[in-house]
Amino acid sequence: MARRPAPERNRWAVEQLGLRPGSRVLEFGCGGGAAAQLVLDRLCGGSVLAIDRSATAVARAAERNRAAVDAGVLTVRQVPLADLDVPAGSFDVAFGVDVNLFWTTSAEPELSVLRDALAPGGTLLIAYGPAPGPERRAALLERVRGAVAAHGFVDAEVVEAARGSGVRARA
Repeated sequence: MARRPAPERNRWAVEQLGLRPGSRVLEFGCGGGAAAQLVLDRLCGGSVLAIDRSATAVARAAERNRAAVDAGVLTVRQVPLADLDVPAGSFDVAFGVDVNLFWTTSAEPELSVLRDALAPGGTLLIAYGPAPGPERRAALLERVRGAVAAHGFVDAEVVEAARGSGVRARA
């Protein structure tokens, strides 16, 4: 089966992660597994846990990345982010692309899970594709940045480019 190309917003997001050898990565809202595939292509050692609340998305992500699942480098689970239960400090990097709950709700339970799941100094990226209109994009990103900062993340900053935008912070 030929590899399907990943959307540009996913490529941009993965470029922002600063992956290092041995990185332990959490992708929340993994959808069909395109971003996980990009992370796996860059990962030298390490592991990826990709989660989504949708059974269909999880099945597609696992199928798209079957070799990595079979090799034990990628685990794909059906679970809402708010219900994820992992030991504290399990991940060096956590990211999601186009997960709208961060700007449509307070995302309090999800941000608490992420804060606990990330190792101290770990990177959080909440990324979106290009939003229509600069005012709307700025408002969306500021809402997300404020929520991230209010939940104990430090150095919360808006990052933008033509291919995507988001909020990056450290645990």
